[in-house]
Amino acid sequence: MQPPIRLAGTVQHLAVRAIAARGLAHPITRALLAVAATAASRARDTGHRVTDTHPPTGTERNSRA
Repeated sequence: MQPPIRLAGTVQHLAVRAIAARGLAHPITRALLAVAATAASRARDTGHRVTDTHPPTGTERNSRA
């Protein structure tokens, strides 16, 4: 099994692809979004931050340097 943060990123990616292919109302999309939310919550509970999955881009990255 993948580490919680990697699993969260993978499921989020799959959910985005499902949204693009099937739309928000499709049952598969809704199921993937629910799994993504659960995985992100578990990753947070193990000590990971949002930026571990979504690193800052552009000005946010430059302002932290």
